[in-house]
Amino acid sequence: MTLRSNVLIGCLMWACASSPVEVRAQERLPLPQAIAAVLTANPDVVAARAATQEAAQQAPQARAGFLPRLDFTQSWQRGNQPVFVFGSLLAQRQFAEADFALRQLNTPEPLTNSRSALAVEQPVFDGGRTRAAARIASLSASAAMAAERQIRNDLQLAATRAYGQVLRAGAGRRAAESAVAAAEENVRTAEARRDAGTGTEADVLSMRVHLAEMRARAIDAASGERIARAELNRLMHTTLDREWILDEPAVAMQGPPDANIVVERALRQRPEIEQAALRSDVSRATRQSAQSALLPQLVVQGGYEWNDGQRAGPAGSWIAGANVRVSLFSGGANVARVRQASFALQRTEAERVRAEAAVRLEVLTALEQLGAARARQDIGRAAVMQARESQRMIRDRYEAGIAPANDAIRAATAVLDAEAQRINALVDLLVAEAALQRATGQEVDP
Repeated sequence: MTLRSNVLIGCLMWACASSPVEVRAQERLPLPQAIAAVLTANPDVVAARAATQEAAQQAPQARAGFLPRLDFTQSWQRGNQPVFVFGSLLAQRQFAEADFALRQLNTPEPLTNSRSALAVEQPVFDGGRTRAAARIASLSASAAMAAERQIRNDLQLAATRAYGQVLRAGAGRRAAESAVAAAEENVRTAEARRDAGTGTEADVLSMRVHLAEMRARAIDAASGERIARAELNRLMHTTLDREWILDEPAVAMQGPPDANIVVERALRQRPEIEQAALRSDVSRATRQSAQSALLPQLVVQGGYEWNDGQRAGPAGSWIAGANVRVSLFSGGANVARVRQASFALQRTEAERVRAEAAVRLEVLTALEQLGAARARQDIGRAAVMQARESQRMIRDRYEAGIAPANDAIRAATAVLDAEAQRINALVDLLVAEAALQRATGQEVDP
């Protein structure tokens, strides 16, 4: 047994011993599981979920303007400042005749005052400002939810593309490795024919050049697959070098959907359309809030306090009243705010119309791409079968010495290209279906 045979057998034994461990170390990752992982762990989803919860807290803050405000104040002071002493004695209801003496008024003895106060304020009418603020807060929360849906739909499409790219790169790597093996066999056949006198050295050189090209192509394909896997892992928020066993997903073989029905569904479900409508509603509420500054505001107030000093126990007192405020002149700022809100409403209405047009175009584009991808898939499967059969026939003729080496090279390359075309068509179909799903605004559950 030659040294070459011993090395070959040793490599085969090592591969057989190590392959089961590597397969067990890798987990199978179907496409739905990959999408679910992206929609659960991706930082963009986490940030969007937090933004939705953050926006939801604006509504309670705005609605608080409808409720009374209750404040409690506790203070302790000591000093001989004349006004402080005079007022504190009155608040403690301990002012005496002796305190009217000029000397006592000008240079009083230090006095301690402990004050406890309870104040309540209830807005009665503010021109609709609080109502507008509550409306804006509610709309902002809805817009944040729509933005979260949009991010989830975008990530679903991105996950499908990344998954398909791994499939595409993996198929390219396997096809390149097969091409390398076929090219090596062609080199050995060409060398054998040259040694037998039925071939030429030029045929051997051509086969070796083809082998070098296939090896370079295999190196590029392996590198591309590693990059594609890293991108998929990044979307799933896991380690970039983690390896998965991916499956070719089954594609739905059904007729093309009705374009008008799909467009109408998209206009109802797309989060971008919802966001555009919400922005218009926010502009209306903002204009209402700006107009409220031109109306009077009425607030009722009340309070009760206790003042405790050194001469006797605490003394209580109360106060109640109302406050009416009317803005008579603000330098034109209030009117400018109303005009600004009106122009903002015009802008958001135009943006809503633009968003609807963009959605219509996106849906029609997705439908066209889906139809083209389905057609290419059928062509790709047929091309692989034909290329493999052609390669078999040409290889038989080449081994029989009735076909040149260039024909064998072209046949091997044709199989490689046909397999890549089939995988590309499959990935394009998967992405087209995901793009149509995103274009219609279909909900995605992790």
